[in-house]
Amino acid sequence: MLKEERHKIILREVNLHNKVLTSDLSELLDVSEDTIRRDLNELDELEMILKVHGGAMSKTFHYPFNGQNPVYALEAKKLIAQKAITLFKKDMLILIEGGTTIMEIAKQIPTDLHATFLTVCPQVALALAEHENIDVITIGGRLAKNANIHTGASVINELAGIKTDLCIIGTNGISVEDGLTDSDWEVVQVMKAMIRSAKKTATVCIAEKFNTVQKIKIADLTDVDYVITELDVNNPMLDIYRGEGKPELM
Repeated sequence: MLKEERHKIILREVNLHNKVLTSDLSELLDVSEDTIRRDLNELDELEMILKVHGGAMSKTFHYPFNGQNPVYALEAKKLIAQKAITLFKKDMLILIEGGTTIMEIAKQIPTDLHATFLTVCPQVALALAEHENIDVITIGGRLAKNANIHTGASVINELAGIKTDLCIIGTNGISVEDGLTDSDWEVVQVMKAMIRSAKKTATVCIAEKFNTVQKIKIADLTDVDYVITELDVNNPMLDIYRGEGKPELM
């Protein structure tokens, strides 16, 4: 495989999953980890990714938040946001995570909605604060720089004492067999606690992440109530996600 082809695949993986490991890219592309490191160094020098210990991450959702980095699959994420906000009702207590899709949701909330939002993401909290009729509560802890959300025991303990009407989370992989998955252990623990603290849970996910699996399990599909994607609900790609006991597709 030519270097240019590897770079395209690496960029897609980084943009799709936010963070990727050198070892995973080596396995995916069937080349040595040294080759991947050289590729990552080149892409970092071109300011297309951020090289971090053990891999690379997207520049989109990383400090400093200057708004100049393009959001991957932005139009799809805007469609997902439009669907997600239909779940919001007056005086709800809503818990939301972080990520570029969640940011689009925060931006599109109707100005006349009166509700209380809790979030583990400082950037999402700032976006929510733009809405004068919304009360915003942040759940603090150690900031995971690769995900821009608060993690750790203090976050999980706070979430254990909350019962929200609705929780909205993202996912880096989704499949019928493995459910929702991610690659970051600390982030997964927070997401599990978020699901436990909610009466209902929705996961937002662009179609490219369907039928993909990351290394750490967040939850089974049966643990969530809604799966929200940019696709039409009748799209054949979603057929295997339908059926009794499975979440509602939106």
